[in-house]
Amino acid sequence: MNMPLGYVNLEEVLRNAAELMALSARTAPKSAGQDYVVIKIISGAQISQLAEAMVQYGVEKNKRNFDRDGKNVKSSPIILLIGLKDSQTLGLNCGACGFDSCSDCKTHQGTEFDGPQCALRILDMGIAIGSAVKMAGILGVDNRIMYRIGVVAKKMGLIEASFVMGIPLSATGKNIYFDR
Repeated sequence: MNMPLGYVNLEEVLRNAAELMALSARTAPKSAGQDYVVIKIISGAQISQLAEAMVQYGVEKNKRNFDRDGKNVKSSPIILLIGLKDSQTLGLNCGACGFDSCSDCKTHQGTEFDGPQCALRILDMGIAIGSAVKMAGILGVDNRIMYRIGVVAKKMGLIEASFVMGIPLSATGKNIYFDR
């Protein structure tokens, strides 16, 4: 039996959790102390529009599982988006991005994300995402990091970023993001 949280407004509780997740992502360490991570919380009509657009994108591009993840999105009261915007290379010439020199790593618009991205900036984003989902775990909020949300959220202009991941949030008797 699906028991409501009583007098508690579930969307409000999840929004508060998302705000704490965003705080954790914001304060996560960043390379050279330079922060190119962008964060946005979406809810309501934006989630319905995102879910529909994800299904449509999967059909148009003949890409698997956008429909499955779109169904998860539709069942999520809150989504946290985390991305990179206007990130600059660190200047180490490490080659992890695929180029020998940072000066050769020129970002261009890709089919889903813009790239290449400096590998160390992607690590910054990954650490921010890890910090956010750690906070969700502490709070007992069901979540899952989803690439497909990021693809469509970027295309829809829900967040200004070159590279995006989405984290849908839910609080039910069983985690809706697993055993799908």
